[in-house]
Amino acid sequence: MRVRDREGLGTGPGAGTLHSIHPPVSPLRDCTAVPRSQEKLDIAARAAWMYYVAGKTQHQIAEALAVSRPVVQRLIALAVDKQLVRVRIEHRVADCLSLADAISKRFGLSLCEVIPCDDDQDEDLKKKLAVASADVLERFLISETPIVVNVSSGRTLKAAAIELSSILRPQHRLVSMVGTIAQDGSSNPYDVATLISEKIACKRFLMPAPLMADTEEESRHWCSHRLYQVVERLSANADVSFIGIGHVGPDCPQEADGFINRAEVEDLMSRGAVGELLGRSIDASGKTVDAPCQRRLTSIHLQSPPRTPTIGFAGGTLKHAAVLAALKGGWLTGLVTDERCAQAVLGAA
Repeated sequence: MRVRDREGLGTGPGAGTLHSIHPPVSPLRDCTAVPRSQEKLDIAARAAWMYYVAGKTQHQIAEALAVSRPVVQRLIALAVDKQLVRVRIEHRVADCLSLADAISKRFGLSLCEVIPCDDDQDEDLKKKLAVASADVLERFLISETPIVVNVSSGRTLKAAAIELSSILRPQHRLVSMVGTIAQDGSSNPYDVATLISEKIACKRFLMPAPLMADTEEESRHWCSHRLYQVVERLSANADVSFIGIGHVGPDCPQEADGFINRAEVEDLMSRGAVGELLGRSIDASGKTVDAPCQRRLTSIHLQSPPRTPTIGFAGGTLKHAAVLAALKGGWLTGLVTDERCAQAVLGAA
């Protein structure tokens, strides 16, 4: 549920914001006693619910809970700190609207979201991008009609999945387009399909393979497995795909996570690689790059142009060459990025 901030508590951006509140589910206990940890969260959720949703003043909430007004302020602040209150902005910044419109027209996108940048540090920018990305994910996930959703993995999409609201959509199916096994045999730390499926309580289909096999022969073995082909067929009939866009360069995520080594990164760069989608490297024109390490990939192939909505997610000036390449290659129908990256993309284009 979304309601306006009325009094400007200092717990959010202030007037003009929207707050999504998770309503309290347990009855109010004795507020005169010092509450245990869970009881305190329950009371904080109730205070936030009364303030943002029921429209009560802080004084009215204090009377209802039999506490002082400063306690009410602290309870609401606690609800915000524990992410029981989520903030969305109604108004879209004009400069970002212009950038989004220019990118959409230049590359024929049906969806483009550009978030504003001020003096944000990297972590602040990542948080803002995650919230905006979650909002785009929810536009598709709220569908009452059963849909099949493709997802890649990666840091940006994982952050967006964490920001998702809980939406019960057991009729949907989530499909991972990339391997769910890390190099050491553990689960992929950036698995997104599991996170989203848990948020919406639907069935998930995970890729039973590592992102990158040890050899080309092993990759062919993984891709010929019956369970792999089950996931591949389901993915081919997806209604929407959410794709992270990665860059290729020294210390890029693929190298940092141990999927390829520095020599392989340099080999990809020498062949013109600037970015990657699902682990598949692309050059500045958006064409896939052939290299020995690429033949070990097990991820599902994207189509260009896509048959169904395919939304890319990436931000930061470091990513602009990869984002531009993905757009030039016609791999995407939509994009979520930030103001700086958008400006760099248009400048280079």
